Amino acid sequence: MTEAEARVLGCLIEKDLATPEYYPLSLNALVNACNQKSNRDPVVAYGEDEVALALDGLRNGPRLASRITGQDMRVPKFAHRVTEVWNLTRPETALLATLLLRGAQTVGELRGRTDRMYTFDDTETVERCLERLEQREPGAMVRKLPRLPGQKDSRYAHTLRGEPAAEAPAATASAPAPASGRLAELEQEVAALRYLVGELRRDLDEFRARFG
Repeated sequence: MTEAEARVLGCLIEKDLATPEYYPLSLNALVNACNQKSNRDPVVAYGEDEVALALDGLRNGPRLASRITGQDMRVPKFAHRVTEVWNLTRPETALLATLLLRGAQTVGELRGRTDRMYTFDDTETVERCLERLEQREPGAMVRKLPRLPGQKDSRYAHTLRGEPAAEAPAATASAPAPASGRLAELEQEVAALRYLVGELRRDLDEFRARFG
């Protein structure tokens, strides 16, 4: 699955569960959904041709999307078929969509960010659902990533584009090899603080998108 196919599939699931009154989606509506600046990581700027190509890939290969036409429709619309193809429950589908749209996330983040699609009672319920997705046959749909320095909780990522690589905080991705002694400790502390600031900024952007 390409990056664009993953984004398109996530958007179709999200709009189905969160705003069913506007679902299925026209090509134009789907482009807008893909290019949203809120609740997306990374933010993209796809054109109609790129989204149409992604739809073709989803429809013609794994048949995860379908094209809908009718006399009462001015333009064709598109829908996902993941619940039929993969036999997923609503909570599993909501978690998968959130991972497709926002990358690797902790259990707590997933619980808060799936709320418009499905309301989990607690983080333990989210974790059990993620474990089922990780233990699916013939292959896992999500994977638990190793916890990195500066992170309190482990993150989960989807495997629809292959096995995910362990994520590194953006602040340390291109950092040189750590020095020895006290300098190395200080560098690790600064990297952890930068990472936490980035998390706070993302949470603030999400808050503004919801209530601003």
